Amino acid sequence: MKNYIFRNARVIDPVRNIDASGDIGVADGRFVEPASLRNAEQIDLAGKVLAPGFIDLHVHLRQPGNNMAETIPTGTAAAPPPGFTTLVAMPNTNPPADTAGAIEYLRQTAAQKGVVRVLPCGCMTKNYAGEEMAGIGSLKAAGVVALSDDGRCIQNHALMRHVVEYAKSFNLPILDHCEDKCLAAGGVMHEGKWSVLLGMMGISGAAEELMVARNIILARNVGWKIHMQHVSVKESVELLRNARAKGIPVTGEATPHHLTLTDECIKKYDTNYKMNPPLRSEEDRLALIEGVADGTITAIATDHAPHTMTAKMVEFDEAPFGIIGLETALPLTYGELVAKGVISLPELVKKFTAGPAEILGMENYSLAEGNPADLVVFDPEEHYTIDKEKFKSNSRNTPFDGWEVQCRVKLTMVGGKIVYHE
Repeated sequence: MKNYIFRNARVIDPVRNIDASGDIGVADGRFVEPASLRNAEQIDLAGKVLAPGFIDLHVHLRQPGNNMAETIPTGTAAAPPPGFTTLVAMPNTNPPADTAGAIEYLRQTAAQKGVVRVLPCGCMTKNYAGEEMAGIGSLKAAGVVALSDDGRCIQNHALMRHVVEYAKSFNLPILDHCEDKCLAAGGVMHEGKWSVLLGMMGISGAAEELMVARNIILARNVGWKIHMQHVSVKESVELLRNARAKGIPVTGEATPHHLTLTDECIKKYDTNYKMNPPLRSEEDRLALIEGVADGTITAIATDHAPHTMTAKMVEFDEAPFGIIGLETALPLTYGELVAKGVISLPELVKKFTAGPAEILGMENYSLAEGNPADLVVFDPEEHYTIDKEKFKSNSRNTPFDGWEVQCRVKLTMVGGKIVYHE
């Protein structure tokens, strides 16, 4: 393994509150003091930003079960170009990741064929069915870092309480897709002006708001961490803001697509705008941006959800929910949040690094000496056009093809190994 000294970078390290020009050394897969290195490859990064590698809390790798849409090799290959060095793999595969054997399969496959680090997330319920609690102890022993029934939401509040209690005893955060299935039943887009004009069944924002409120109550009563996935409505943001002000252990994430798009986009009838939770109103989008700015939303996650072209090339009502998000996350959020002056660049980096790490209980996720050398280098001034045909993912289901964007990753390192270099 080679040794490196990265010279003259703008180093951003949110955990240590660093934003300054400096040098970073890497030896034997870990960060070291540059002055201690001899015979290291020197890389000049003048004009570039160097930061800890990005963590995506919310990725669907589809393997096993839907290898045409994505696999562990292709999904992890899609991570380095946008700067992600760690992915949390959602468990709603086929079969679901609800047993120690399923988790071991994921870990072994990722170790053998993966390009970046893959952290397994286990199901909260057996067979991902929302009816009986999964074997949380065995999942923990197998190496899961969190629990989720992502894509579904446990409707039985008593069962959800038991899951949270057991998760607490095993020190595993809950990552929850908040949706009341009765209120959401049959919906394909946000319930509002555009669902009426387009004649489509809507999904009420109340479907999310109800379960966010439920989770806040359970987090308060049990005293354990519940993370709200892909928050999408203004009422959820306000609930989270109030709960966090009271010290209740809840967090929330926003996706790049909910920060940049609204339900008006669906007038194109393009199924690449169909996702769950759906694209919401402009009022909701602005409330999410405000939540990111004031710290209510502590992480940005992609909800990378690959689907084949065939699956998406149907009527809007029949198409599956979801879009890919890894390879567009940084430029979209930079353009919407940093370029428009909503937050600073260090604050954006924090949403991709320290924020997700804190949710997962990863202490001192930083560029500090001795830590694994996971880093990203990017040029915030470089403009380019998104071209889905250049993506590493198996799938192409993105609404952002052809967008003119700013901020491009130039190099990504995982454990001291350069896995992407433009």
